[in-house]
Amino acid sequence: MKTPKKIFLFWMLGILLLCSLLKAGEKAERSNVLLITIDTLRPDRLSCYDSRYLATPNIDGLAQKGVLFSRAFAHNPMTLPSHANILLGLTPLVHGVHDNANFIVAKEFTNLAQWLKSRGYSTAAFVGAFPLDSRFGLTPGFDVYDDNYGSQGPNDLTFVERKAGVVVDLSLGWLDKRRGPWFLWLHCFDPHQPYDPPEPYRTRFKDNLYDGEVAYVDAALAKLFGFLREKKLEERTLTILTADHGESLGEHGEITHGYFAYNATLHVPLIISGPGLRPGRVSRNASHIDIFPTVCDFVGIDTPAFLQGQSLRPVIEGKNLPLQPIYFEALTAYYNRGWAPLKGYIEGDEKYMDSPIPELYDIDKDFLEQKNLATETNLGACRQKFEKLLKTQSAAAPPARQKIDRDTAEKLRSLGYISSPQAPAKKTFTAKDDLKTLLPYHVKWMRAVAAYSKGQAEEGIGLLKDIIAERKDFDLAYTYLANFYKKQMRLKDAVAVLLDAYQNNPASFRIITTYGIFLVDAGRFDEAIAVLKKGLGLIDFDPEVWNYLGVAHWNKGNYDEALKAYERALALDEDYPYLINNLGSLHLSIYLKTQQPEALGRAVEEFKRAIVLDPRYASAYNGLGAALKMAGDTDGAIENWKKAVELKPDYDFPLYNLGLTYLAKGDKDRALGYFRKYKEKFYAGLSPKEKEKLDALIQSCLNK
Repeated sequence: MKTPKKIFLFWMLGILLLCSLLKAGEKAERSNVLLITIDTLRPDRLSCYDSRYLATPNIDGLAQKGVLFSRAFAHNPMTLPSHANILLGLTPLVHGVHDNANFIVAKEFTNLAQWLKSRGYSTAAFVGAFPLDSRFGLTPGFDVYDDNYGSQGPNDLTFVERKAGVVVDLSLGWLDKRRGPWFLWLHCFDPHQPYDPPEPYRTRFKDNLYDGEVAYVDAALAKLFGFLREKKLEERTLTILTADHGESLGEHGEITHGYFAYNATLHVPLIISGPGLRPGRVSRNASHIDIFPTVCDFVGIDTPAFLQGQSLRPVIEGKNLPLQPIYFEALTAYYNRGWAPLKGYIEGDEKYMDSPIPELYDIDKDFLEQKNLATETNLGACRQKFEKLLKTQSAAAPPARQKIDRDTAEKLRSLGYISSPQAPAKKTFTAKDDLKTLLPYHVKWMRAVAAYSKGQAEEGIGLLKDIIAERKDFDLAYTYLANFYKKQMRLKDAVAVLLDAYQNNPASFRIITTYGIFLVDAGRFDEAIAVLKKGLGLIDFDPEVWNYLGVAHWNKGNYDEALKAYERALALDEDYPYLINNLGSLHLSIYLKTQQPEALGRAVEEFKRAIVLDPRYASAYNGLGAALKMAGDTDGAIENWKKAVELKPDYDFPLYNLGLTYLAKGDKDRALGYFRKYKEKFYAGLSPKEKEKLDALIQSCLNK
């Protein structure tokens, strides 16, 4: 029989065992994971890397608590492939995503969100702009993938983005509801061109708006970091901050990024902070594909065998880690224009670029790559290393699906994110195909875009004409020139430019579909249908081409064909407001023809859906107003037309409709105000009969 003393001893041991188990359970609770990617961010614009340019106190604070990698590199100088590298832990040699507008990540690959979700994590992504739209295949595994940055017409010369402050606020709304471990990816697009920081950063950095964008993002992140501290989440969250790529800012003759592969665009910040990490600085080479295995290592989950990168935890903890060569590429000009591909590797201090005019640099002594050692070096060993790297890092895997998306191309036009699906005609390249040789054409195109954006339209047009005179295969020169003409209300000239482009580049999907879309805009619907169908014969998974085919059929009254085209587009991109608005207009036309109530109901439903996706989409409010008026809801119609005019003060249809509706209600004063606004803006373009009718309506308002 046990004595009381022994019973007490066993009881105490039991308590201690229970406490130790509870503590073990606490330790076993996995850390949250916060991934912050800041688009187009040079490390030297963060004061924790270089204090010469500006102060970034909030990101510096993260670096002070964590580990800063001074030599981290991207594998691509483009947004979509870089994020694919990060989230898949693979290089483009395996996943096959080489450019922004060309590709969709194959569904067969497992990304970081899927891996964490399958191990009990809530997952969300909040992205800042179109290059990471859900259509590009990074969404699997995310409970929330918020890419609702707004709507944009296919011929707009710039693309929409949402500011870092908005992205942060949305992410905090999601974070505040989390109870278990979570993975949050937050993408801030702001430092990307065009540089347009909000005040006070615009004034403070008026001489360097790029720096102003970086300063603004740093300030916006203060709210996120403050939330984590306030909620006691900081000590339970592994935070990784990096950039998808850098920005050249004129170095090596490159204005922005995506053309070359110098360190100006491949060198990226990498800061890792979290539970148990001792602050420090690491000078060892690291790359984007190392992020996935590093996350697995630190949160205590198994690491997938298919990853190409290495966990950086050993080197963070002061241990040895074998160096791996870092593969990189810059293939935008190759896929866009058939120019020579640019690929290479970084191994230790050696950086080799494989191109018709090869380059070799010692980046320890020459990080800015000013002295090309290739001219004085036997490159046989470098070429052997490179070939070995290609063989060892490539793998038989499902290829990324090429995606040449007209809407994609137009949204990304301002930086050359436009692609053609045809394979480059050349298999071998010479020095005349090298990017360094062809740089003047690229720079001239960028100058044309910059001149036009500054109001110097004729200068921009002249530069594009010069390019076309010398390079009949430079598709961007044609399409930009056509869009410049269209902005000047010279649609006939725009169509003529594209006809010339079509005749000189009969196999270019981009030129074919641009020509077809402009034919729709010109009202030449039969020709447009024929041209668009030819484009779809090359590539049939572009939602915008199907969309415009639907517009052409709709204008011809072929409603069944229009519906088929719109539904095909919708299957390819289910949350595109521009398309959904068109679908609403089609159902409204079907109602006017058939008087079927269900068609009117569908129209209302589609217009409302477009507004939910983009609350600032004036055309959808106008369409909803028309549908509600037909449904007998005059007050609802007026409310939506007013919203359309608020968003777009020079919008003709709602101005005219508001005048008619108030006149019918007997409110002649309000009707007169809208008719006069309409006359002021649109009278010159009306036909004699339309002018007569408008004048009569105005007179009827004056007769009291």
